[in-house]
Amino acid sequence: MEDMNNVLGEVENSLELMHKKYPRLIGPFGIFMKHVGKKGALDTKTKELISVALSVVAKCKWCIAFHTKNALDAGASEDEIMEACFVAALMGGGPALMYVQLVVKAIEDYKKT
Repeated sequence: MEDMNNVLGEVENSLELMHKKYPRLIGPFGIFMKHVGKKGALDTKTKELISVALSVVAKCKWCIAFHTKNALDAGASEDEIMEACFVAALMGGGPALMYVQLVVKAIEDYKKT
């Protein structure tokens, strides 16, 4: 299984390229992301836990790398992240459960850095 730090780097490189080549199109999405991510009725940690769960159900390794890192940075514990993942598996079934291994790998890889 690939290092999730590398996957996170792919996300960052991809977003950077899109910002350079298509600023008119990606810019509004970035603004939307920034506003949705701000603390409101839900705090940032809770929003990132939801995002990790949705990433698992969506089966998106790049989203898993990005939002697992953000959840950890927002103060989420490994147990909180894993509980969110099991809620995702409950809703998404066996295929979603298989993507939880990427979350486990991301947590391990991020602990090393």
